[in-house]
Amino acid sequence: MNPDISRMARSLNEWLWQHEFWLPPGITWQDMQESEDVHYPQPRDLLLSIPFALILVVIRCAFERAIALPLSSKLGVRDKQRSKAQPNPMLETFYSTRCKNPEEGELMSLAKQCDLPVRKVERWFRCRRNTDRPSLSKKFCEACWRFTFYIISFFTGLAVLYDKPWLWDHRECWTGYPQQPLQPSLFWYYLLELSFYWSLVFTLPFDVKRKDFKEQIVHHAATIFLISFSYCANYIRIGTLVMVIHDASDCFLEPTKIFNYMKWKKTCDSLFMIFSAVFLISRLVIFPYTVLYNTYYYSMEIFQPFFGYYFMNGLLIILQLLHVFWSCLIIHMVYKFILQGTMEKDMRSDTEESDKDEEREKIREKEQNGITYFSNVTSNNYIQRNGSEPLKNRTHLTNGHVKER
Repeated sequence: MNPDISRMARSLNEWLWQHEFWLPPGITWQDMQESEDVHYPQPRDLLLSIPFALILVVIRCAFERAIALPLSSKLGVRDKQRSKAQPNPMLETFYSTRCKNPEEGELMSLAKQCDLPVRKVERWFRCRRNTDRPSLSKKFCEACWRFTFYIISFFTGLAVLYDKPWLWDHRECWTGYPQQPLQPSLFWYYLLELSFYWSLVFTLPFDVKRKDFKEQIVHHAATIFLISFSYCANYIRIGTLVMVIHDASDCFLEPTKIFNYMKWKKTCDSLFMIFSAVFLISRLVIFPYTVLYNTYYYSMEIFQPFFGYYFMNGLLIILQLLHVFWSCLIIHMVYKFILQGTMEKDMRSDTEESDKDEEREKIREKEQNGITYFSNVTSNNYIQRNGSEPLKNRTHLTNGHVKER
Protein backbone atom coordinates (compact mmCIF):
# COMPACT_ATOMS: atom_id res chain seq x y z
CA MET A 1 0.00 0.00 0.00
CA ASN A 2 1.16 3.52 -0.74
CA PRO A 3 2.82 5.01 2.41
CA ASP A 4 0.88 8.27 2.02
CA ILE A 5 -2.45 6.44 1.82
CA SER A 6 -1.50 4.30 4.81
CA ARG A 7 -0.56 7.40 6.79
CA MET A 8 -3.83 9.13 5.86
CA ALA A 9 -5.84 6.06 6.86
CA ARG A 10 -4.04 5.88 10.19
CA SER A 11 -4.61 9.60 10.82
CA LEU A 12 -8.31 9.26 9.94
CA ASN A 13 -8.64 6.27 12.25
CA GLU A 14 -6.99 8.16 15.12
CA TRP A 15 -9.22 11.18 14.56
CA LEU A 16 -12.39 9.09 14.34
CA TRP A 17 -11.74 7.21 17.57
CA GLN A 18 -10.85 10.15 19.75
CA HIS A 19 -12.27 9.46 23.18
CA GLU A 20 -13.80 12.96 23.23
CA PHE A 21 -16.24 11.83 20.53
CA TRP A 22 -17.34 8.59 22.13
CA LEU A 23 -16.88 8.86 25.88
CA PRO A 24 -17.98 11.34 28.55
CA PRO A 25 -15.50 13.96 29.84
CA GLY A 26 -12.87 12.46 32.13
CA ILE A 27 -13.10 8.96 30.58
CA THR A 28 -10.54 7.65 28.07
CA TRP A 29 -10.12 4.40 26.16
CA GLN A 30 -7.61 3.28 28.78
CA ASP A 31 -10.46 3.22 31.28
CA MET A 32 -12.31 0.81 28.99
CA GLN A 33 -9.61 -1.86 28.89
CA GLU A 34 -10.95 -5.41 29.06
CA SER A 35 -9.92 -8.14 31.46
CA GLU A 36 -10.60 -11.86 31.70
CA ASP A 37 -13.86 -11.29 33.58
CA VAL A 38 -14.94 -7.93 32.12
CA HIS A 39 -15.74 -7.40 28.44
CA TYR A 40 -16.82 -4.14 26.81
CA PRO A 41 -18.36 -3.60 23.35
CA GLN A 42 -15.72 -3.51 20.61
CA PRO A 43 -16.45 -1.79 17.26
CA ARG A 44 -14.99 -4.75 15.35
CA ASP A 45 -17.82 -6.91 16.71
CA LEU A 46 -20.23 -5.09 14.40
CA LEU A 47 -18.55 -6.62 11.35
CA LEU A 48 -20.22 -9.89 12.27
CA SER A 49 -23.57 -8.35 11.36
CA ILE A 50 -22.73 -8.42 7.62
CA PRO A 51 -22.34 -12.20 7.24
CA PHE A 52 -25.22 -12.74 9.65
CA ALA A 53 -27.37 -10.44 7.50
CA LEU A 54 -26.54 -12.51 4.42
CA ILE A 55 -27.47 -15.64 6.37
CA LEU A 56 -30.81 -14.03 7.23
CA VAL A 57 -31.39 -13.27 3.54
CA VAL A 58 -30.80 -16.96 2.71
CA ILE A 59 -33.10 -18.05 5.55
CA ARG A 60 -35.74 -15.62 4.33
CA CYS A 61 -35.62 -16.97 0.76
CA ALA A 62 -35.94 -20.53 2.04
CA PHE A 63 -38.75 -19.55 4.42
CA GLU A 64 -40.76 -17.74 1.76
CA ARG A 65 -40.38 -20.56 -0.76
CA ALA A 66 -40.87 -23.54 1.55
CA ILE A 67 -43.37 -22.17 4.08
CA ALA A 68 -44.95 -18.82 3.20
CA LEU A 69 -45.73 -19.48 -0.48
CA PRO A 70 -47.48 -22.86 0.09
CA LEU A 71 -49.29 -21.30 3.05
CA SER A 72 -50.61 -18.50 0.85
CA SER A 73 -52.14 -21.06 -1.54
CA LYS A 74 -53.78 -22.98 1.29
CA LEU A 75 -55.22 -19.80 2.77
CA GLY A 76 -56.73 -18.73 -0.55
CA VAL A 77 -54.41 -15.88 -1.46
CA ARG A 78 -54.77 -15.52 -5.22
CA ASP A 79 -52.76 -13.28 -7.49
CA LYS A 80 -54.73 -10.85 -9.60
CA GLN A 81 -54.67 -11.62 -13.31
CA ARG A 82 -53.19 -8.63 -15.09
CA SER A 83 -53.27 -8.00 -18.79
CA LYS A 84 -49.81 -7.71 -20.32
CA ALA A 85 -48.78 -4.72 -22.39
CA GLN A 86 -48.44 -5.36 -26.12
CA PRO A 87 -44.80 -5.30 -27.33
CA ASN A 88 -43.89 -1.80 -28.44
CA PRO A 89 -40.15 -0.96 -28.64
CA MET A 90 -40.67 2.83 -28.64
CA LEU A 91 -42.92 2.86 -25.57
CA GLU A 92 -40.72 0.30 -23.83
CA THR A 93 -37.65 2.47 -24.38
CA PHE A 94 -39.44 5.51 -22.97
CA TYR A 95 -40.66 3.46 -20.00
CA SER A 96 -37.20 2.09 -19.19
CA THR A 97 -35.13 5.22 -19.71
CA ARG A 98 -37.37 8.24 -19.19
CA CYS A 99 -40.49 7.87 -17.12
CA LYS A 100 -42.93 5.18 -16.00
CA ASN A 101 -45.87 7.56 -15.62
CA PRO A 102 -45.71 10.16 -18.43
CA GLU A 103 -47.59 13.45 -18.37
CA GLU A 104 -50.42 14.28 -20.77
CA GLY A 105 -48.14 16.13 -23.18
CA GLU A 106 -45.71 13.23 -23.31
CA LEU A 107 -48.59 10.82 -23.90
CA MET A 108 -49.79 12.88 -26.87
CA SER A 109 -46.26 13.01 -28.32
CA LEU A 110 -45.81 9.26 -27.93
CA ALA A 111 -49.23 8.63 -29.47
CA LYS A 112 -48.24 10.61 -32.58
CA GLN A 113 -44.91 8.79 -32.88
CA CYS A 114 -46.53 5.37 -32.53
CA ASP A 115 -49.61 6.30 -34.56
CA LEU A 116 -51.87 5.18 -31.72
CA PRO A 117 -54.74 6.82 -29.82
CA VAL A 118 -53.71 8.62 -26.64
CA ARG A 119 -56.03 6.44 -24.57
CA LYS A 120 -54.37 3.29 -25.90
CA VAL A 121 -50.90 4.62 -25.04
CA GLU A 122 -52.14 5.51 -21.56
CA ARG A 123 -53.48 1.98 -21.10
CA TRP A 124 -50.20 0.51 -22.34
CA PHE A 125 -48.28 2.36 -19.60
CA ARG A 126 -50.80 1.25 -17.00
CA CYS A 127 -50.47 -2.40 -18.05
CA ARG A 128 -46.69 -2.07 -18.11
CA ARG A 129 -46.62 -0.62 -14.58
CA ASN A 130 -48.89 -3.40 -13.37
CA THR A 131 -46.45 -5.96 -14.76
CA ASP A 132 -43.67 -4.56 -12.55
CA ARG A 133 -45.80 -4.44 -9.43
CA PRO A 134 -45.42 -7.22 -6.85
CA SER A 135 -48.04 -9.93 -6.76
CA LEU A 136 -50.30 -10.53 -3.79
CA SER A 137 -48.47 -13.74 -2.95
CA LYS A 138 -45.15 -11.84 -2.85
CA LYS A 139 -46.65 -9.34 -0.41
CA PHE A 140 -48.02 -12.20 1.68
CA CYS A 141 -44.64 -13.94 1.82
CA GLU A 142 -42.85 -10.74 2.81
CA ALA A 143 -45.37 -10.01 5.56
CA CYS A 144 -45.08 -13.60 6.88
CA TRP A 145 -41.29 -13.34 7.08
CA ARG A 146 -41.35 -10.02 8.90
CA PHE A 147 -44.07 -11.19 11.26
CA THR A 148 -42.01 -14.29 12.11
CA PHE A 149 -38.90 -12.23 12.77
CA TYR A 150 -40.64 -9.52 14.83
CA ILE A 151 -42.32 -12.14 17.03
CA ILE A 152 -38.99 -13.90 17.64
CA SER A 153 -37.16 -10.61 18.16
CA PHE A 154 -39.79 -9.13 20.51
CA PHE A 155 -39.95 -12.16 22.80
CA THR A 156 -36.16 -12.50 22.67
CA GLY A 157 -35.93 -8.91 23.85
CA LEU A 158 -38.38 -9.55 26.68
CA ALA A 159 -36.49 -12.69 27.71
CA VAL A 160 -33.23 -10.78 27.74
CA LEU A 161 -34.55 -7.71 29.58
CA TYR A 162 -37.17 -8.98 32.02
CA ASP A 163 -34.61 -9.38 34.84
CA LYS A 164 -32.59 -6.27 33.98
CA PRO A 165 -32.99 -3.34 36.40
CA TRP A 166 -33.06 -0.65 33.67
CA LEU A 167 -36.27 -2.09 32.19
CA TRP A 168 -38.11 -1.07 35.37
CA ASP A 169 -36.00 1.87 36.58
CA HIS A 170 -34.80 3.94 33.65
CA ARG A 171 -32.14 5.75 35.67
CA GLU A 172 -30.33 2.42 35.86
CA CYS A 173 -29.41 2.92 32.19
CA TRP A 174 -26.68 5.27 33.37
CA THR A 175 -25.47 3.62 36.57
CA GLY A 176 -21.73 3.13 36.15
CA TYR A 177 -21.75 4.45 32.58
CA PRO A 178 -19.71 3.99 30.42
CA GLN A 179 -17.97 1.19 32.36
CA GLN A 180 -20.88 -1.23 31.98
CA PRO A 181 -19.71 -4.76 31.08
CA LEU A 182 -21.26 -6.37 28.00
CA GLN A 183 -23.34 -9.45 28.78
CA PRO A 184 -23.44 -12.24 26.15
CA SER A 185 -27.26 -12.14 25.95
CA LEU A 186 -27.18 -8.41 25.15
CA PHE A 187 -24.49 -8.94 22.53
CA TRP A 188 -26.51 -11.60 20.65
CA TYR A 189 -29.69 -9.54 20.91
CA TYR A 190 -27.87 -6.57 19.38
CA LEU A 191 -26.36 -8.73 16.66
CA LEU A 192 -29.77 -10.19 15.80
CA GLU A 193 -31.38 -6.77 15.39
CA LEU A 194 -28.49 -5.17 13.49
CA SER A 195 -28.22 -8.13 11.12
CA PHE A 196 -31.94 -7.96 10.39
CA TYR A 197 -31.84 -4.29 9.42
CA TRP A 198 -28.78 -4.87 7.25
CA SER A 199 -30.71 -7.69 5.54
CA LEU A 200 -33.58 -5.25 4.88
CA VAL A 201 -31.10 -2.88 3.23
CA PHE A 202 -29.73 -5.71 1.06
CA THR A 203 -33.23 -6.72 -0.09
CA LEU A 204 -34.60 -3.18 -0.41
CA PRO A 205 -34.47 -3.17 -4.25
CA PHE A 206 -36.48 -6.42 -4.36
CA ASP A 207 -39.01 -5.79 -1.58
CA VAL A 208 -42.48 -4.35 -2.07
CA LYS A 209 -42.09 -0.62 -2.75
CA ARG A 210 -44.57 1.73 -1.10
CA LYS A 211 -45.20 5.45 -1.12
CA ASP A 212 -42.99 5.93 1.95
CA PHE A 213 -40.02 4.25 0.23
CA LYS A 214 -37.73 7.23 0.94
CA GLU A 215 -38.84 7.36 4.56
CA GLN A 216 -38.09 3.64 4.83
CA ILE A 217 -34.53 4.25 3.61
CA VAL A 218 -34.08 7.03 6.17
CA HIS A 219 -35.54 4.77 8.85
CA HIS A 220 -33.20 1.86 8.04
CA ALA A 221 -30.17 4.18 7.90
CA ALA A 222 -31.06 5.89 11.20
CA THR A 223 -31.70 2.52 12.85
CA ILE A 224 -28.39 1.04 11.70
CA PHE A 225 -26.53 4.19 12.79
CA LEU A 226 -28.33 4.13 16.14
CA ILE A 227 -27.61 0.47 16.82
CA SER A 228 -23.98 0.75 15.68
CA PHE A 229 -23.23 3.99 17.52
CA SER A 230 -25.00 2.89 20.70
CA TYR A 231 -22.94 -0.31 20.66
CA CYS A 232 -19.60 1.48 20.11
CA ALA A 233 -20.37 4.12 22.76
CA ASN A 234 -21.74 1.44 25.12
CA TYR A 235 -25.30 2.80 25.08
CA ILE A 236 -26.35 -0.84 25.22
CA ARG A 237 -28.99 -0.42 27.89
CA ILE A 238 -30.84 2.42 26.21
CA GLY A 239 -30.45 0.64 22.85
CA THR A 240 -32.21 -2.49 24.08
CA LEU A 241 -35.18 -0.37 25.22
CA VAL A 242 -35.41 1.27 21.77
CA MET A 243 -35.44 -2.10 19.99
CA VAL A 244 -38.03 -3.81 22.18
CA ILE A 245 -40.36 -0.77 21.96
CA HIS A 246 -40.22 -0.83 18.17
CA ASP A 247 -40.81 -4.56 17.88
CA ALA A 248 -43.94 -4.34 20.04
CA SER A 249 -46.08 -2.56 17.42
CA ASP A 250 -44.48 -4.32 14.43
CA CYS A 251 -45.80 -7.62 15.80
CA PHE A 252 -49.33 -6.38 15.06
CA LEU A 253 -48.65 -4.60 11.77
CA GLU A 254 -47.56 -7.63 9.77
CA PRO A 255 -50.51 -9.94 10.71
CA THR A 256 -52.81 -7.04 9.79
CA LYS A 257 -51.33 -7.13 6.29
CA ILE A 258 -51.55 -10.92 6.16
CA PHE A 259 -55.28 -10.98 6.95
CA ASN A 260 -55.82 -8.12 4.52
CA TYR A 261 -54.27 -10.19 1.73
CA MET A 262 -56.45 -13.14 2.81
CA LYS A 263 -59.59 -10.93 2.55
CA TRP A 264 -60.49 -11.61 6.20
CA LYS A 265 -61.93 -8.15 6.55
CA LYS A 266 -63.24 -8.17 10.13
CA THR A 267 -60.10 -9.77 11.52
CA CYS A 268 -57.98 -7.30 9.55
CA ASP A 269 -59.97 -4.33 10.85
CA SER A 270 -59.72 -5.53 14.45
CA LEU A 271 -55.97 -6.10 14.22
CA PHE A 272 -55.52 -2.74 12.57
CA MET A 273 -57.22 -0.97 15.48
CA ILE A 274 -55.06 -2.91 17.96
CA PHE A 275 -51.94 -2.07 15.95
CA SER A 276 -52.91 1.61 15.82
CA ALA A 277 -53.37 1.77 19.58
CA VAL A 278 -50.09 -0.04 20.28
CA PHE A 279 -48.17 2.06 17.72
CA LEU A 280 -49.47 5.42 18.92
CA ILE A 281 -48.93 4.58 22.59
CA SER A 282 -45.49 3.00 22.14
CA ARG A 283 -44.10 5.55 19.66
CA LEU A 284 -45.72 8.79 20.84
CA VAL A 285 -45.90 8.15 24.60
CA ILE A 286 -43.59 5.36 25.80
CA PHE A 287 -40.70 6.11 23.41
CA PRO A 288 -40.47 9.86 24.20
CA TYR A 289 -40.61 9.23 27.95
CA THR A 290 -38.62 6.01 28.22
CA VAL A 291 -35.95 6.91 25.65
CA LEU A 292 -35.87 10.59 24.69
CA TYR A 293 -36.43 11.99 28.18
CA ASN A 294 -34.08 9.36 29.55
CA THR A 295 -31.18 10.16 27.23
CA TYR A 296 -31.73 13.91 27.35
CA TYR A 297 -32.20 14.48 31.11
CA TYR A 298 -31.33 11.41 33.19
CA SER A 299 -27.98 10.96 31.46
CA MET A 300 -26.84 14.44 32.52
CA GLU A 301 -27.16 13.36 36.16
CA ILE A 302 -24.11 11.16 35.51
CA PHE A 303 -21.99 13.10 33.00
CA GLN A 304 -21.71 16.39 31.16
CA PRO A 305 -22.89 16.60 27.51
CA PHE A 306 -20.34 15.61 24.87
CA PHE A 307 -20.37 14.85 21.14
CA GLY A 308 -21.76 11.35 21.55
CA TYR A 309 -24.58 12.74 23.70
CA TYR A 310 -25.66 15.21 21.00
CA PHE A 311 -25.20 12.71 18.16
CA MET A 312 -27.22 10.02 19.91
CA ASN A 313 -30.06 12.39 20.72
CA GLY A 314 -30.02 13.73 17.16
CA LEU A 315 -30.53 10.24 15.73
CA LEU A 316 -33.30 9.54 18.24
CA ILE A 317 -35.07 12.76 17.25
CA ILE A 318 -34.89 11.77 13.56
CA LEU A 319 -36.44 8.47 14.53
CA GLN A 320 -39.16 10.26 16.47
CA LEU A 321 -39.96 12.51 13.49
CA LEU A 322 -40.51 9.37 11.43
CA HIS A 323 -42.80 8.12 14.19
CA VAL A 324 -44.83 11.31 13.89
CA PHE A 325 -45.00 10.97 10.11
CA TRP A 326 -46.32 7.40 10.28
CA SER A 327 -48.64 8.32 13.16
CA CYS A 328 -50.30 10.93 10.95
CA LEU A 329 -50.95 8.28 8.29
CA ILE A 330 -52.35 5.89 10.87
CA ILE A 331 -54.58 8.52 12.48
CA HIS A 332 -55.93 9.42 9.04
CA MET A 333 -56.74 5.76 8.37
CA VAL A 334 -58.40 5.40 11.80
CA TYR A 335 -60.45 8.52 11.08
CA LYS A 336 -61.61 7.03 7.77
CA PHE A 337 -62.39 3.76 9.54
CA ILE A 338 -64.57 5.51 12.13
CA LEU A 339 -66.45 7.47 9.45
CA GLN A 340 -66.89 4.70 6.88
CA GLY A 341 -66.89 1.65 9.14
CA THR A 342 -64.24 -0.04 7.02
CA MET A 343 -60.49 0.15 6.90
CA GLU A 344 -58.95 2.11 4.05
CA LYS A 345 -56.35 0.31 1.97
CA ASP A 346 -52.74 0.77 2.99
CA MET A 347 -51.97 4.41 2.19
CA ARG A 348 -48.28 3.58 1.83
CA SER A 349 -48.84 1.03 -0.92
CA ASP A 350 -47.84 2.24 -4.36
CA THR A 351 -50.12 -0.31 -6.00
CA GLU A 352 -53.24 1.25 -4.56
CA GLU A 353 -52.63 4.55 -6.35
CA SER A 354 -52.68 2.98 -9.80
CA ASP A 355 -55.62 0.77 -8.94
CA LYS A 356 -57.55 3.94 -8.16
CA ASP A 357 -56.45 5.46 -11.45
CA GLU A 358 -57.77 2.40 -13.28
CA GLU A 359 -61.03 2.57 -11.35
CA ARG A 360 -61.40 6.27 -12.23
CA GLU A 361 -60.86 5.50 -15.91
CA LYS A 362 -63.51 2.77 -15.79
CA ILE A 363 -65.90 5.22 -14.18
CA ARG A 364 -65.17 7.76 -16.93
CA GLU A 365 -65.85 5.13 -19.58
CA LYS A 366 -69.11 4.17 -17.90
CA GLU A 367 -70.13 7.81 -17.73
CA GLN A 368 -69.32 8.30 -21.41
CA ASN A 369 -71.27 5.15 -22.29
CA GLY A 370 -74.13 6.44 -20.18
CA ILE A 371 -74.11 9.78 -22.01
CA THR A 372 -74.14 7.96 -25.36
CA TYR A 373 -77.00 5.74 -24.24
CA PHE A 374 -78.91 8.73 -22.88
CA SER A 375 -78.39 10.57 -26.19
CA ASN A 376 -79.73 7.60 -28.16
CA VAL A 377 -82.74 7.26 -25.89
CA THR A 378 -83.66 10.96 -26.05
CA SER A 379 -83.21 10.93 -29.84
CA ASN A 380 -85.60 8.00 -30.20
CA ASN A 381 -88.10 9.62 -27.85
CA TYR A 382 -87.97 12.81 -29.88
CA ILE A 383 -88.75 10.86 -33.07
CA GLN A 384 -91.63 9.09 -31.38
CA ARG A 385 -93.11 12.38 -30.15
CA ASN A 386 -93.16 13.63 -33.74
CA GLY A 387 -95.23 10.64 -34.92
CA SER A 388 -92.42 8.51 -36.30
CA GLU A 389 -90.81 5.28 -35.16
CA PRO A 390 -87.13 4.84 -34.63
CA LEU A 391 -85.31 3.55 -37.67
CA LYS A 392 -84.44 0.28 -35.95
CA ASN A 393 -88.21 -0.46 -35.63
CA ARG A 394 -88.78 -0.13 -39.37
CA THR A 395 -88.26 -2.61 -42.20
CA HIS A 396 -87.50 -1.29 -45.69
CA LEU A 397 -89.17 -3.16 -48.61
CA THR A 398 -87.71 -3.50 -52.08
CA ASN A 399 -90.27 -1.10 -53.59
CA GLY A 400 -89.13 1.74 -51.31
CA HIS A 401 -92.10 1.52 -48.91
CA VAL A 402 -91.68 1.02 -45.22
CA LYS A 403 -93.35 -1.71 -43.26
CA GLU A 404 -93.96 -1.13 -39.59
CA ARG A 405 -92.77 -3.94 -37.26
